[in-house]
Amino acid sequence: MDYDVIVIGGGPAGMMTAGRAAEGGARVALLEKNTSLGRKLLITGGGRSNVTNAEFDEHLFLAKFGVAGKFLYSPLSQFGVQSTLDFFHAHGMPTKVEAEKRVFPVSDSAQSVWDALVSYMRAGHVTILTGMEVVGLEANDGVVTGVRMKNGSLMQAQSYILATGGQSRPETGSTGDGFRWLESIGHTIIEPRPSLVPLRVRELWVAELSGVSFPEVKLSYFQGEKRIESRAGKILFTHVGLSGPLVLNMSRAISEFLEYGEVVVSIDFFANQNIGEVDRLIQGIFEQQKNKQVKNSLDGFLVPAMIPVLIKLAGIDPETPVHSVTRDVRMALARLVKDFRLTVTGLLDVDKAIVTSGGVALEEVEWKYMRSRKFANLYLVGDVLNIDRPSGGYSLQLCWTTGYVAGASAGKIHE
Repeated sequence: MDYDVIVIGGGPAGMMTAGRAAEGGARVALLEKNTSLGRKLLITGGGRSNVTNAEFDEHLFLAKFGVAGKFLYSPLSQFGVQSTLDFFHAHGMPTKVEAEKRVFPVSDSAQSVWDALVSYMRAGHVTILTGMEVVGLEANDGVVTGVRMKNGSLMQAQSYILATGGQSRPETGSTGDGFRWLESIGHTIIEPRPSLVPLRVRELWVAELSGVSFPEVKLSYFQGEKRIESRAGKILFTHVGLSGPLVLNMSRAISEFLEYGEVVVSIDFFANQNIGEVDRLIQGIFEQQKNKQVKNSLDGFLVPAMIPVLIKLAGIDPETPVHSVTRDVRMALARLVKDFRLTVTGLLDVDKAIVTSGGVALEEVEWKYMRSRKFANLYLVGDVLNIDRPSGGYSLQLCWTTGYVAGASAGKIHE
């Protein structure tokens, strides 16, 4: 055999895995079907790469992964948040902590993360093979015996690590190939579904707000008259609905309620003020602008793009002189910004998801080593696993943690 370890998939988990396995002296080959590594990594966090979340309380961190948290306890204890920061700092990439404990490179560029990982692999003399399309795994009697390539050849090693990702952002190469290969050799695959994905709404006028963001609102969603949940955070209007960290983190739950009927979301733009206080705010603005028309009088109330939409939805003639605006009209505006409603018609397709849930059933993984319980020389990392999590650095931490542990295990590194 030419290699001790073959890693399939050149995303963040695959690169970390390959680097770690090689660090112990293993001969490692990394196979990537694209012509370059880390295509999805380079667009994460808006191109800035939210490398982790600076939540150092292990219990609070694991709670973000829901039912998967108990499975991740062992790998995270081996390579957690502090280990991640130490790793990148040691590889020449300083970091900074921003809102909600999100950690970014000081450079504000995902390229810095890519550079650190590639440097790590080169130090271990990893053989990087791009443009290599895998079509399946060969297995027999509880071991993987080879990787079948598109050209018909079979590549073999002592250990195999699958880092092929989920089904989000297929244009980057995440097309769910690994799920099909694993299912064909006997692993249980939980059906992938969008996990962090923008919402589509019925109201067509939302397109007028496309690109408008708010750093802090309260978002609630309802089914019928029942309020299901409320959370605070950042939102972004899109040409068909809503996105942003707050929306993405609530999207999975909203999608589940959509299966039972209509879901309405309500945005409170002034969550820290009651409706009376908002009315007084509007009254104060109008007092200063009483000789203007309503359409020209609300500068500073909310972002300019919101004003025409609010006026229209409140049923106010935009030409109305401010001095003739009644209390009822003011209250209509106040109620609207405290309870701005949109009807959710669905989530955008899986190809617009930031991550997908679904993947290998968690019970089929030996988490201390990130090793398959069905195949003694197969390791599973990153989005191949059925792990749901919020945005904010948790997805990449999952890659670093599972990749590092699998690499150490497959590379037979004992610390």
